[in-house]
Amino acid sequence: MKLEFLEAGEIVSTHGVRGEMKVLPWADGPDFLCEFDRVRIAGKDYPVESCRVQKTCNLLKIEGVDTMEAAQAMRGKTVEIYRCDAPEGLIFAAELMGMTVLCEGEEIGKITDVLDYPGNKVYVVKGQKEYMIPAVKAFILDTDMEKEIMQVRLIEGMETDAH
Repeated sequence: MKLEFLEAGEIVSTHGVRGEMKVLPWADGPDFLCEFDRVRIAGKDYPVESCRVQKTCNLLKIEGVDTMEAAQAMRGKTVEIYRCDAPEGLIFAAELMGMTVLCEGEEIGKITDVLDYPGNKVYVVKGQKEYMIPAVKAFILDTDMEKEIMQVRLIEGMETDAH
């Protein structure tokens, strides 16, 4: 299901004395968060003053958080972005949860988890059987976010509880 807000990372510490916060991004890389002009933290909207990459994290400065103490108060909170600000066609793992999965027109189950492996993501699909389907074009034929349906191609070895 398309969500209005997407979780993009967690504020893990402060940086400096002017209110910058270190964010551990939950996207494929830290560059992603730098593309947004606004974020949402604890249900409140904040214009982004600056965002830059530092190693595997982001250094985020938002309007209204101008001291180390104010930034420290944000520690542990989740940074969200607006779905409407995200690039068209981008799908977040949270939006796939509960999606119906079809193989050759037959329902095989629903997505219950998205595992993040070094090579690619893997969708865990549970129905009468459980499947682990790599999130690659060879196996993910179509994803219809509006209808909440994913079409897949299965091969031997994807069924996890095969006897």
